[in-house]
Amino acid sequence: MSSKFLDLSNLRGDLYGGLTAGVVALPLALAFGEASGAGPIAGVYGAIIVGFFAALFGGTGSQISGPTGPMVVVFAGVFATLNGDPALVFATVVLAGLIQIVFGVLGFGQYIRLVPYPVVSGFMSGIGCIIIALQLARLFGHEPEGGGTIPALMEVPSAVMDPHFGALFVGLLTLAMVFSWPATWGKVIPAPLAALVTGTVIGLSIEGLPILGAIPTGLPSFIVPSIEANTAIIIFEAAAILAALGAIDSLLTSLVADNMTRTRHNSNRELIGQGIGNTVAGLFGGVPGAGATMRTVVNIRTGGSTRISGMVHSGLLLGVVLVLAPFAAKIPHAVLAGILVKVGYDIIDIAYLKRAHQGPRFDLVLMALVLGLTVFVDLITAVMAGVVIAALAFVKQIADEQLKAISGEGDSADLTVTDAEAEILNEVDDHLTLFDFGGPLSFGAAADMGHHVRERIGRHDHRAIVLDFSRVPFIDVSAARAVETIAVDAHIAGKRLYACGIKADVCKVLTGLGVVDHLPANMQFLTRLEALEAAKVWILEEDSLDTQPPKDSAAA
Repeated sequence: MSSKFLDLSNLRGDLYGGLTAGVVALPLALAFGEASGAGPIAGVYGAIIVGFFAALFGGTGSQISGPTGPMVVVFAGVFATLNGDPALVFATVVLAGLIQIVFGVLGFGQYIRLVPYPVVSGFMSGIGCIIIALQLARLFGHEPEGGGTIPALMEVPSAVMDPHFGALFVGLLTLAMVFSWPATWGKVIPAPLAALVTGTVIGLSIEGLPILGAIPTGLPSFIVPSIEANTAIIIFEAAAILAALGAIDSLLTSLVADNMTRTRHNSNRELIGQGIGNTVAGLFGGVPGAGATMRTVVNIRTGGSTRISGMVHSGLLLGVVLVLAPFAAKIPHAVLAGILVKVGYDIIDIAYLKRAHQGPRFDLVLMALVLGLTVFVDLITAVMAGVVIAALAFVKQIADEQLKAISGEGDSADLTVTDAEAEILNEVDDHLTLFDFGGPLSFGAAADMGHHVRERIGRHDHRAIVLDFSRVPFIDVSAARAVETIAVDAHIAGKRLYACGIKADVCKVLTGLGVVDHLPANMQFLTRLEALEAAKVWILEEDSLDTQPPKDSAAA
């Protein structure tokens, strides 16, 4: 490999950053694996495989990848739905990885980032709430029956009434450590690792404490994925969700890395790298992953800057699996629950929630809607509903601005005319109406555009109309048909219609749809002044004809 692919210029920093990120990743990987239903070792396998291949082939040099809260929440649902059948469950992971590769090859990276912030904030915060909800009963030494947020929350009252005091003690201790661990201490030993070690040591002396139990050692076994007819829809739907969520999660982390390193990632290459990582992880029983923000930040702050750091992080975790797995068997469930509660809290967009009331109310409502749908319905419904509603709101906003820009004489302060144009408008008084289309014309404004024009020219004294397209860079079919309706209505009402400033792209659309048949060439002008002048001449000519006496009466 060339030095450009594996940059050795920061080898010392990459080694330290990768080792530190690996230490941070270990307790999280165990916790995520346990929460997923596939077991703690599956979380570690996922961190090793996704972390290595995403670093090797990805487009963000300093990014650390592995199981994340959002990915685990979706994967846990898949695991429960498919009854934990490895061939079916990990077929979903493989397929998700392949979809991500396709995303990258087709160049979808740039579009995924177009998801509005309130939608991203809503479903991320919702996932944070789900993670916390799933762990509450475990803090009290209870295991929720069944999967999903509702069963987990229903288990909480009985857990509170009948706690395992040993589990509650180590759980609360873990929470206290991960939430209050000094930042200076964190540079030496990360809070999750300190809590993991402390809680496990204390747990050794507590009788009857729920623990992880035996954890497989050595390298993972190859899993042959399969798709059955009765589960195909579930698998494909879940794979699409995992792929899209992983892509969004990874690219958001890439943006964080860009801001910290003053670099620019390759979105499509990052998707390909993540896809390869998840595909391989699925073949060896690893929990799917994505770019992990916290681990990436730790890596960068401790010196990591190239793909070598991510590969070192995976190497450390592999060493742990081969050597230290027997020791991990003694880790209490309550300790991992405490670590995951902190993870869930960190995912919730607290910063936005504190200031959301000061921003647009619609964005807050949208965020809350997506959050609620994420927690109580499902992620795909939440994201789809959020994106659709946000898109419709944006279209409505643009349409309102388009309609606002359609102005007649003295109708809007935004309408600026030259002295020569103002003189013409004053001379013809109310007989001429100028409509300035102040930007792109799209389907959002099409429905009301014709009505707006008809309302403005409905009086009998309006005799000529000038449509100014000077500021219209493009027009869609719906808006073109609306222009046609305006032209036809004007003709029926006996109005004279003029057009000016039609650009080549707009003219192409109007010509292709036959709209120009209602806008003859002799009624089209390059500039607004020319159109106004032609309209004035016609109006004055009509006025002169109206004032002349009939020929036969003059002869008499």
